[in-house]
Amino acid sequence: MELLACPKCQGTHIIKSGVINNKQRYLCKKCNYFFTVNKIGKKIDDYYVTKALQLYLEGLSYREIERIIGVSHVTVSNWVKSFNIKKPSHGNYHPTYKIFNHLELVEYIKNKDLLSGAGMIITELGDKFMLIKWERFKD
Repeated sequence: MELLACPKCQGTHIIKSGVINNKQRYLCKKCNYFFTVNKIGKKIDDYYVTKALQLYLEGLSYREIERIIGVSHVTVSNWVKSFNIKKPSHGNYHPTYKIFNHLELVEYIKNKDLLSGAGMIITELGDKFMLIKWERFKD
């Protein structure tokens, strides 16, 4: 038998109390609260939440993060709000990003001209790698 807890008081002394809309109804004996079994929602892996927040802090927009990770920009916005993350000002720098597989990344890094004149970070993104590069705005 599954162990249920009251959503109101977290009490575990509950009994069955009928069926509503084909869902089992329960009664908490501690607080006399009626409830049904919680809906099992779609849970996004914490890896993607962390990656989305990292990309946001690196200066990418919600829509760019949506295209890269495949999670709605509204969801990314909600994560930023729920974790109370403030985007740092990047002043006169702007990020650009590229997605590579392993061999493409190795070839890119071999070219010294592409590496100079900018800050850079490489992060894992599933089976690929993302290179984020900050370059100064030209005056």
